[in-house]
Amino acid sequence: MFYELASSSWGDEELQAIQAVITRDRFTMGDKVKAFELDFSAKMGVKYGVMVSSGSMANLVSVAALFHKKERPLQRGDEVIVPAISWATTYYPLQQYGLKLRFVDVERDSLNLDVSQLEAALTPQTRMVVGVSILGNPAALDVMRKFCDQHNLYFFEDNCESMGARLNGQYCGTFGDINTYSTFFSHHIATMEGGMILTDDEELYHLALSLRAHGWVRDLPQETSLCDRGDDAFNEAYRFILPGFNARPLEMSGAIGVEQLKKLDAMIAIRRENARLFQALFVDDERFILQKERGESSWFAFTLQIAPGSGLTRTPVFEKLRKADIGFRMITGGNFLRHDVIKYFDYEVVGGGTPNADHAHDHGFFVGNHPHDIRPQLERLKQVLV
Repeated sequence: MFYELASSSWGDEELQAIQAVITRDRFTMGDKVKAFELDFSAKMGVKYGVMVSSGSMANLVSVAALFHKKERPLQRGDEVIVPAISWATTYYPLQQYGLKLRFVDVERDSLNLDVSQLEAALTPQTRMVVGVSILGNPAALDVMRKFCDQHNLYFFEDNCESMGARLNGQYCGTFGDINTYSTFFSHHIATMEGGMILTDDEELYHLALSLRAHGWVRDLPQETSLCDRGDDAFNEAYRFILPGFNARPLEMSGAIGVEQLKKLDAMIAIRRENARLFQALFVDDERFILQKERGESSWFAFTLQIAPGSGLTRTPVFEKLRKADIGFRMITGGNFLRHDVIKYFDYEVVGGGTPNADHAHDHGFFVGNHPHDIRPQLERLKQVLV
C-alpha cells in the first residue's frame, strides 16, 4: 500500500535481541523483562513498572489491583467517569469488575474527555475517573488529577495510545494513581505484543506483580504488605493469595522493549515533524476539523473530521482514498456507546447525549503516522482530498 496505517520500527538491534533470547533458551519473562521495566519506569520518572502481555491486560490487571487494595478498594457497583471515545479494552475491565460507567462526551477538536462536564458527572457513588489521551494528544490530565484529589477519587490513566506525549513538561501516563501503556505493533514502540503498568504506589505495584502471574506470591519481594511470608519455601512457591491471571509477557518482548525504548525520543521527533507538515497542508481546509494539540502530542495518527455544512460525506472521501491506495480507519474505537456490546454494561450518559463523539463516529477517520519521513504520502493525501 502506498500509504499504510502503520509500519515497523525495528532494525538489526531488535532482531539481535530476539536472537540472544533464542540462544539463551529462556522464553518466559526473565531478566530482559525486568530490565525493560526498570528502563521504562526510569524514563517516565515513575517508581515502579510491571510489564504484561498487552495494553489490554495492563488495563485489566490495573483495575483488579484497585479492587484488592487494603484501604478504600473499589467495589462492585461503584461509579467511574469515562470518556465516550476510547478503545474497547479501556471499558471492558470496568464492566467485568462490576463498575457502573458514567460516559462524558469528548471535546470535538481535541477528541479527549470534556473536563467541563466532570462536576456534572460526579455522584456520591463516584470512585474513579479514567483519563485517556486519544491518538497521542494529551487530555486535560492535570485538571482530572486535581479533580480526583479534590474529591478523593482514584485517577486511572490509560495512556496506551500516547507514549511519549507530554503535558506541562510531564509525561502522559504518569498523572494517574495507576497508568497503562501498550507496545503493540502500531504503537510508539513495538514489542510484538506487550503492555506496561506504571505506579508510584508500592501496594499497587505488589498487587500488579501478583495478579500478573496467577495471583501467587512467587514474584513478590520478601517484604510485602500483601501477606506474611512463611518459612516453607516449597509451599511459598505455590501459594496463591489473589484471583489473578496469566498476563506474563515473553522474554523476547522485554528484550525488544529495551532496544525500542532507546529509539523512542528520535521516533517521536520524526512523528512530530510529520505532524507539522500534515497541519500545514490541512490547517486552512475548512472542510475538515483537525485534532487540536494540547501540550506536546506524540502524534499516533492524523484525524480528519468532516466539518458540518461542508457538503462532504465520508463515502466519496473513502472511495478516493481507496483508489489512491491510502489506508484509513475509525478514530480509535469511535463512540463506544454506539457499539452492540454496550448492552452488557451498567451505564449512564452525562448530559443526556454525546454529540461530539457521535460526530467523530459518523464523520471522522484517521490516516497513519510513522517513525520515518512520510512527506510523499501526506502530499498525495492532500492531492487526493482537494
